[in-house]
Amino acid sequence: MKILGIDPGYAIVGYGVVEYKNTSFTTLDYGAIITHKDTDFNKRLLEIYNEYIDILKRHKPDAVAVEKLFFTNNQKTAIDVAQARGLILLGAQQMNIPCFEYTPLQVKQAVVGYGRAEKAQVMDMTKRLLKLDKVPKPDDTADALAIAICHAHVAPSRLNMQIYRNLK
Repeated sequence: MKILGIDPGYAIVGYGVVEYKNTSFTTLDYGAIITHKDTDFNKRLLEIYNEYIDILKRHKPDAVAVEKLFFTNNQKTAIDVAQARGLILLGAQQMNIPCFEYTPLQVKQAVVGYGRAEKAQVMDMTKRLLKLDKVPKPDDTADALAIAICHAHVAPSRLNMQIYRNLK
């Protein structure tokens, strides 16, 4: 299964593409879509969307895994991130790629085995699971790879739940 993990934002959108097969990972690509703070916000959204669609077309993932929006004290930032996140969901939908959402707690639990793990623990475990020499930078990229790992670990149970529902 090829998974595209996304850590949404409007300044930096982290992405990571992994292949998960027989309980092991192969890292295919990772990086960040970066927009400049002096660019008009609507143009930043367009830049994010266009680069994201290019990534989808280039890698043709089986699933997109996105971090759920975590509200902080700054509502303006949360709203802007939500708009960028909407583009991610829209792009996957337009290309008929299933999109799954995970909270930071779910990602930590799936990657480290402990939902209250520190960020450094998640990054170190991501590096180890993907057999990388170092933690990818910026942090948004490492987060996106962790989100992809989360989906790989959680997807089989989601599939089993769906099969169970269909049997009822």
